Amino acid sequence: MFEVAISTKQGTKVNSVVCTSRSCLIGKDPDCLVVLYGWKVAKKHAELAMRDDGLYITDLGSSSGVQINGEKVSDYGPLNETDVIGIHGYRLTVRMHTDSRAVMAASHDSLTAQTGLVVSGSDMDNEMSLGSESRGLLPLGYSDNTQMRLAQEWREKIHKLLLEQMDLRRLNTFEMTDIELRRLTSELLGEVMVTLHKQIPVSLNCDELAEQVLNESVGLGPLEGLLAQDDISEIMVNCADEIFFEKAGRLYKSDITFTNDQAVMFAIERIVAPLGRRIDESSPMVDARLKDGSRVNAVIPPLSLKGPCITIRKFSKEPLTAERLIDYGSISRPMVEFLRAAILHRYNVVISGGTGSGKTTLLNVLSSFIPDDERIITVEDAAELQLFQPNLISLEARPPNQEGKGAVTIRDLIRNCLRMRPDRIVVGECRGGETLDMLQAMNTGHDGSLTTIHANSPRDCISRLEVMVMMSGMELPVQAIREQISSAVHLIVQQTRFSCGARKVTSVTEVSGIENGRLQMGEIFRFEQSGRDADGRIQGRLIATGQVPEIYENLRERGINVDISMFEAGATHAH
Repeated sequence: MFEVAISTKQGTKVNSVVCTSRSCLIGKDPDCLVVLYGWKVAKKHAELAMRDDGLYITDLGSSSGVQINGEKVSDYGPLNETDVIGIHGYRLTVRMHTDSRAVMAASHDSLTAQTGLVVSGSDMDNEMSLGSESRGLLPLGYSDNTQMRLAQEWREKIHKLLLEQMDLRRLNTFEMTDIELRRLTSELLGEVMVTLHKQIPVSLNCDELAEQVLNESVGLGPLEGLLAQDDISEIMVNCADEIFFEKAGRLYKSDITFTNDQAVMFAIERIVAPLGRRIDESSPMVDARLKDGSRVNAVIPPLSLKGPCITIRKFSKEPLTAERLIDYGSISRPMVEFLRAAILHRYNVVISGGTGSGKTTLLNVLSSFIPDDERIITVEDAAELQLFQPNLISLEARPPNQEGKGAVTIRDLIRNCLRMRPDRIVVGECRGGETLDMLQAMNTGHDGSLTTIHANSPRDCISRLEVMVMMSGMELPVQAIREQISSAVHLIVQQTRFSCGARKVTSVTEVSGIENGRLQMGEIFRFEQSGRDADGRIQGRLIATGQVPEIYENLRERGINVDISMFEAGATHAH
C-alpha cells in the first residue's frame, strides 16, 4: 500500500491518492487510479508496481515519457520518498504505508483535497482541469456525483443557519457597503462553522464549504473562483449544477456547482442591480457587465427550461495590444502597420466575424491607433470597449422599464452623438436599423469610424450590411444602399475562430467601388491554411496577396511617404 501525492511543476498541491493494491496505473483514462490530463499524457502513461525490493515505475510506451529527478527513464526503482516523478506538467511523489490506519487517514485527505484546480506545465498549451472527470483521484466507493450532492446538501444547511443568525441579530444589510457586508457575513459564517464542525462529514473540507457559502451569500458563488483565473475566457452556467468554462479554446465542465436555482438568481441580481437593469418573468433576458467590463448575458425561466442561465465573456485584466496579437499569431506585422496607417489617416473600418471570434478584442486594439487629440464617442448595447484616449465619451443603450417605456436604442444614441461634435464614432456592434445611421455618419464627415458586424466572410459582410439597412424601415432601392456602402466602408477585416480555439485575422479586404451594380472588393492580406499539427491546432501563414490597396495609392498621391513593399506577394508571416 502506498500514497501518490500530485502537484504542479510550480509546487502547487493538487491531490493525493492511496493505492491499496500492489500496482496502479497513471494516465488520462478514467479507469486509471491516478488520472492526469494534458496533450502529452497518454491514456495509460505509466504503472507503479510493488516488487520484492520496493516500488517501481514503468513507462508504458508514452510519447512524452517519464522522468525521475529530471532524467528520462523507462523503468526505475526502488523509489524513495525524495524521488520526484515527472509526467508532462505534473510532479508526483510516493510514500509507503505500513498500517491500515494510515491508509484510512490518507483516504480522508484525498477526499478533502481541492479538485478542480487547474494544473499546467511549461510546455502545456491547453491547461486542463482536474474536475468532474477525475474519478481516479477519489478512493474506491466514492464518485464525484456523490461528493457533489453531499457538498450541496451541506451548503444549503449552512446557508440556512447563516440567514437565521442574521435574522436573530436584526441586521440591516441594505445600509452596508460590500466590504462591510462581506466582513460581517464572514464572521457570522465562522460562528456557524464552529457549531457544525463535528457534524460535517470528514469527506468534506470545512474551509472550502465556508468559502463557497460566503461567495454565494455576498458574491457570485462558484463563479468567483473561475473569474479569478486569468486563462479562462468564457463561463457558461446551464443550470445550478452544470457550469462549463472555456480555456485555451476548449470547453471543460467545472466540478463546483451552485447550491440551487435560487442561488443562481441571486448571482444574476447582484450583477444587474447596480446597472439599473432588471430581470423577472416579464423581462426574462438581460445583457449586463461586470465591474471589470466582462460581458454578461442571463436568461431565466420560462424562457430557459433547465433553470437560470448565465454566460460571461471574460475580458483580460491587461488589454491586448497589437504586439501581443502578433506574438499569438493572430495577425501579422504588415497587417498591423497597414491598419494603423488606414485608421490614422481616417479610413472607415468594419470588423466582421462570427460569435466569439474576437471582434471586440480587435476593435479595442484598432481603436488604440486613434490619435489622442481627437474626440471619440463609443456607442454600445452593454459597455465593453476599453479605450484610453483622453477625449472619450462612452454611451450605453438602455432597455425599457416595467411599463415598457424609457428604452434608448443604439440608433437613438448614434443620432444623438452626431450632435456631440465627434471626430470618430465607434459602434460596438451593428445588428439592425442603426446600420443606416452608422453608414450616413461615415459619409458625412466622421471618417475613421469603426464598428463590428456578425458575418462569415467579407462578401457576407456586404450582404449583411444591405439587409440591416433595409431593417431601418427606409424603403431604399438596393442600388442606393450599395452606393452608400461603397462610399462609407473602406476596409473589411475578417476575424475567424477555428475549431481548435485559435482566433486569427483571416482576411483584410478593401471595398474599391461599385461596377455594374455590384460592389468591387480586393483582398490585400489573407490567412492561408496548410493543415493541422499533432495537437489538432491550425497551421498556416498570413500572406500578402500582391495587390496594392487604393488607400496607399491615395496616400502616396497626397505626398505621404508610404512603404508598399509589405504588399509584395512574398511577404508572409508563418505560424
